[in-house]
Amino acid sequence: MEVRQAVLDELIAHAREEAPIECCGVLVGSARRIERAVRARNELGSPTRYLIDPADQIAAMKSARERGEAVVGFYHSHPSSSPAPSETDRAEAAYAGHCYLIVSPGSATESPQVRGFRLQDSGNFVPMKLVPIP
Repeated sequence: MEVRQAVLDELIAHAREEAPIECCGVLVGSARRIERAVRARNELGSPTRYLIDPADQIAAMKSARERGEAVVGFYHSHPSSSPAPSETDRAEAAYAGHCYLIVSPGSATESPQVRGFRLQDSGNFVPMKLVPIP
């Protein structure tokens, strides 16, 4: 999946700003490319779980539709763990076929990371390659 470098930068910035709680948001673009990220509030305010504010999600979906785009996925951060789906992520993911990006904001000794996964109908996440583009 192609992803704008500006989107990756935005996800890392959002994760750093929200730490120690998980940040979250909506990914907008097309079947082949993530064009932009729309920040959302984490209704849980938790360092280990997130729930995208429904009003923020609806607004992002409406905005995408008005611009001729589509919601292609979602993102959230793992402020103190690796950017891999947790058991909670697997249990609570609801949009099969969509991509899920997980951000680890890094630290003084670790670089930030963003990893992508596609949710299958079975409820499992499959790693997907992210190709940064300008």
